[in-house]
Amino acid sequence: MGDEKQPLRKIAAKLSERAELSDADRQAIGALPYTTRTMTAGQHIIRAGQSPTSCAILLNGFAQRYRLVNDGGRQIVGFHMEGDFIDLHFSMLHGAPQSIQLVTPAKLADIPMEAVLQLTRSRPAVAEAIWMGSIADASVFQEWVVRIGRRDARARLAHLLCELAMKQEHAGIGSRSKVHLPLTQEQLGDALGLTPVHVNRMFKALDVDGIIQRGRRSVMIPDWSRLAEAGGFTPAYLHLAH
Repeated sequence: MGDEKQPLRKIAAKLSERAELSDADRQAIGALPYTTRTMTAGQHIIRAGQSPTSCAILLNGFAQRYRLVNDGGRQIVGFHMEGDFIDLHFSMLHGAPQSIQLVTPAKLADIPMEAVLQLTRSRPAVAEAIWMGSIADASVFQEWVVRIGRRDARARLAHLLCELAMKQEHAGIGSRSKVHLPLTQEQLGDALGLTPVHVNRMFKALDVDGIIQRGRRSVMIPDWSRLAEAGGFTPAYLHLAH
């Protein structure tokens, strides 16, 4: 494993945002067995219906969570970035309800699921942290339903840009003034319930209004308050540690 205690430190830091961990809790996390793997864009971390044998943590890169419907259409229901647990809650299910696919090349750490379950049985604070993380994830999923169900196209895009900016800033890989956006208009459309053409129109509308400046794989945000107002965005649902 070489110098690769770093993944376990990231896990401990992530969990400590959700519950107060003791030194013993952190040591137990640091003793977890794991392997790392490098994957290419387009590869699946898990497909719907599969049962994972390990818990994957995204060490870098970007992934999308999606469902396919009977006519082959895709609905993207979430995005993942550095530091995210990918499939932890799938351990309690008989099969993954969604597929998770990489948008960019990525490196992951895999911890055997049984080791994670044993850790939660022996370290209540770690179990609490994982539980609180699941509650926070549910809050985000609910906001995605509201975004598509009750916001107009312009507000949907503005709201998603705000969410990604906040999460990237929190992960230390971006800021509120610039969103790294390795997504196609088709992928954004599948996340927002819009056609790619409509996504492009909304980008242009926000750009013309001076709210954003769109680059090739990024979006500059010269005035955060205006973008948040355009999307009706408040960050409480993300439950990010301050």
